Amino acid sequence: MPVGDLPGWKLTGAQDFTRPAGSGSVGEVYGAEMRGYAGFADSSGRGLYAPDEVLSVSQGNLDYFLHTAAGSPRVASVVPFGYTGQTYGRYSVKFRYDSMPGYKIAFLLWPVSDDWNEGEIDWPEGGLDGALYASSAIKGSRATGPMKFDPPNRVYSPDGPDGWHVATTEWTPGNVKWFWDGQLISQTTDPAGVPDTPMRWTLQVETSDRASASYPSAETSGYLQIDWAVQYAYTP
Repeated sequence: MPVGDLPGWKLTGAQDFTRPAGSGSVGEVYGAEMRGYAGFADSSGRGLYAPDEVLSVSQGNLDYFLHTAAGSPRVASVVPFGYTGQTYGRYSVKFRYDSMPGYKIAFLLWPVSDDWNEGEIDWPEGGLDGALYASSAIKGSRATGPMKFDPPNRVYSPDGPDGWHVATTEWTPGNVKWFWDGQLISQTTDPAGVPDTPMRWTLQVETSDRASASYPSAETSGYLQIDWAVQYAYTP
């Protein structure tokens, strides 16, 4: 895990998952925010946020065990450094995932106000059976119709399931850049559309946007694992 500040960035949060925590005890060991929210449906409406059935920590990793129980896919969403958030920052996470058709990842920056019209920044996002993409919701665009995203065409990660990788978001005034294992993957093109209000980092794993009664299959299960996560404030 990276240690200390970087040029232009002040470390404001770091989590290396060094304390073991069994299923159902992540909130007790790491705090309620690391457990995330619970008891309601995910974005597709098919999955159920059930952190006590999904999350555990072992061998230095936060493990999401994605599976179906009682007819409902179990998912989880972690808020690693609290709900207060910050305006601008650098966010980096080392993670891996099994191939799990029907589940998806959305590691995102979400407005502290919960007003989606302030924008949203996603990286990585996509189905957990392939490559992942980055996008930034253009602030204010939802006021006049469906939310618009920047860049308009998706750029995908060069890798998919199984291997360990580091995904990094750099959010500065008028610009968002996305990196994969230290290499620039994509960036925004519309400075006026970049979010500029406080956002919190959320490590969300849920069912696919195309989820149905049979997708994901009840037989599909596996792990998404996080080795470490770090957050920095923007200090130009």
